[in-house]
Amino acid sequence: MARRIAVANQKGGVGKTTTAVNLAASLAADGARTLLVDMDPQGNATMGSGIDKNALAGNSAEGWLVDGAAFEAVARRSPADFALVPANGDLTAAEVALFSAGDRSTRLRSRLAALDADFDYVLVDCPPSLNLLTVNALMAAHGVLIPMQCEYYSLEGLTALLLTIRGVRQRGNPTLAIEGILRTMYDPRNRLSRDVSRQLLQHFGAQVYRTIVPRNVKLAEAPSHGLPAIRYDPRCRGARAYRALAAEVARRAERMENGAGR
Repeated sequence: MARRIAVANQKGGVGKTTTAVNLAASLAADGARTLLVDMDPQGNATMGSGIDKNALAGNSAEGWLVDGAAFEAVARRSPADFALVPANGDLTAAEVALFSAGDRSTRLRSRLAALDADFDYVLVDCPPSLNLLTVNALMAAHGVLIPMQCEYYSLEGLTALLLTIRGVRQRGNPTLAIEGILRTMYDPRNRLSRDVSRQLLQHFGAQVYRTIVPRNVKLAEAPSHGLPAIRYDPRCRGARAYRALAAEVARRAERMENGAGR
């Protein structure tokens, strides 16, 4: 059964899409059957995976989610060797259409359940807001991976997301777990970054990934080439960090499968 992970943070600019794309590529590089679902109408994960969002011709997450298009007709293969359900601005219309549906908050869960035997990991890149697309991702997920910068406003965003997760547990996904908190764009020279990192470890303990993603120019450059960093420059610090994160995610998933928890 696939491990479904929503990559989410209601605050933008925290490395959410960078994390979704590079983690998908890293898991695939380690031999895992990996699917990335782009649930953000901006389509940044689609472009960063090497697929042109402007050339989808209707075969995107919108058609799969709302119109019942076949997964095989919509899915693309990234040059980084993972499967992708791509997205573009059409996904905004999908959100509007879902409002009148009886299964408006669980549509994605039913779509992904049909794929459980085909993948080891399903990552969902969420939009940087709490909307119906994000709720669908959280209702479908087993766990939430939370990328965040070590700064004050990110702590406020984390608090809001934790309240959202609590609400989703109460409304239909009681086993939704915090998959892990990932410190991104980290600069050890910044005192605030170090202080916030310590606070995260004090409050969340083992839920904070040991892996820390540094500020790295290659991570910022890679999307413009339509490549994850591990394909653009596999030796850069950012790429090495996401390879380490993939190993950590796999270890945690194995412990959960064996009933050992974290």
